[in-house]
Amino acid sequence: MATIRKLANPYLNYSSSSSFGTRSSSSEPKFIVDLRTSNSNRLAGSKLSFVINPSNRGSLCVKCSQVDGNGSSVKRTTLHDLYERQGQSPWYDNLCRPVTDLIPLIESGVRGVTSNPAIFQKAISTSNAYNDQFRELVQAGKDIDSVYWELVVKDIQDACKLFETIYDKTDGGDGYVSVEVSPKLADDTEGTVEAAKWLHKKVERSNVYIKIPATAPCIPSIKEVISLGISVNVTLIFSLARYEAVIDAYLDGLEASGLSDLSRVTSVASFFVSRVDTLVDKMLEKIGTPEALDLRGKAANAQAALAYKLYQKKFSGPRWEALVKKGAKKQRLLWASTSVKNPAYPDTLYVDPLIGPDTVSTMPDQALQAFIDHGSVARTIDANVSEAEGIYSALEKLGIDWSFVGSQLELEGVDSFKKAFDSLIDSLQEKANTLKLVDWDGYAIGYYGRIFEACNKTKGDSFEGDDKDFFKFRVGSQEVIPAFEEAITGMSLGGIRSVSCYSKFQCGYI
Repeated sequence: MATIRKLANPYLNYSSSSSFGTRSSSSEPKFIVDLRTSNSNRLAGSKLSFVINPSNRGSLCVKCSQVDGNGSSVKRTTLHDLYERQGQSPWYDNLCRPVTDLIPLIESGVRGVTSNPAIFQKAISTSNAYNDQFRELVQAGKDIDSVYWELVVKDIQDACKLFETIYDKTDGGDGYVSVEVSPKLADDTEGTVEAAKWLHKKVERSNVYIKIPATAPCIPSIKEVISLGISVNVTLIFSLARYEAVIDAYLDGLEASGLSDLSRVTSVASFFVSRVDTLVDKMLEKIGTPEALDLRGKAANAQAALAYKLYQKKFSGPRWEALVKKGAKKQRLLWASTSVKNPAYPDTLYVDPLIGPDTVSTMPDQALQAFIDHGSVARTIDANVSEAEGIYSALEKLGIDWSFVGSQLELEGVDSFKKAFDSLIDSLQEKANTLKLVDWDGYAIGYYGRIFEACNKTKGDSFEGDDKDFFKFRVGSQEVIPAFEEAITGMSLGGIRSVSCYSKFQCGYI
């Protein structure tokens, strides 16, 4: 049965969200069409909305949209097709406040989030959204490192909440949010294990991934953390040799766990792509031969295709089958660094050619928008493995040392994250210094320097007196006028600064 009823206000603005939250509105009169079955339950999966064209009252426009289980309309994008048709999970490589900005992305098909120290450095240092929590933490006496982690953990927890539905629907197969241990621990095996344990307990969400770098000292850390039942996103993988070591660490950790049910211990291996081309292209341009120049922009995807071949090999056979019997899940390959660094290359260069089942592609804004707009959905990762092997070998023959490429990019990646982390800590410390408690002792002089008799005070006398305590406030707390805060910010202990203030009060001018 279908019933049509007019809205109470037929000219209410109608908003429709695109995949990135862009809104449009109209003032056309609206009617609701209510489709019901014989038992009066709403039909799931479809919705009709009738819009009367004001210029032609006799015509009706019928619009149809898919509806999810909660009754809200869902706009399909290439991200939905990517997951449903090819088994690749699209993730978003960014996180900032408010985390509710992720909602339209989730509706567009995003199924997880990755973060790193550089992302948080940008988010926290350029946004006012963290100010209130930051002020509370500093005033509570927290040290800056603790303040940083409190800010980060809140974002991670809030994001995990948004992705819980996906995590539950896929039985822990998707819907993860990644947070990285301190990049300063990249050479500290035991320190990384302890940090991962602490961070996992601190976040306390089943769909969190603890990110650990794939440095040589952290390979044993990965095994240990996995054996403790903690899910891990292994990051900064730049070479096939290191990737194989990462897979082995995951398998070793599962075998050492002693758990009878391994289904909740999962992992992804973040294999970086665009940065490989950035370095190799420079090496090829230095060689300068036509053959070398023709291979520019091909190294990263060729190596990625071979990484997928290695993935298929390692997650098969008797050893893996024994773990599957205990519920183990494959450590999915995750393509990271998918944004194009060279503007001459297609903007989906590190997304379109790397599509395959049981993989993840994490994309920053530019790559994500480009793929939604004009990306192609097809299985491409193993479409031409022989060509990838040929490119890989040709680069070696030209003198490209793949082990050097991997080591150099790893050093650069770790260093980049360390610098971002240190920069953020320094900026947070500087910001905290402006919130220090200020005790001040001042006196007033009159207009043009004449002594002014303050209300109930002796001419020229100090505001400090037997009948009045110091006035105490915190800079940034908005307890005094902004000009006064600005004047005293940066003063050292015992310093003196002259402040001119012209304000009209009932007792005169000061």
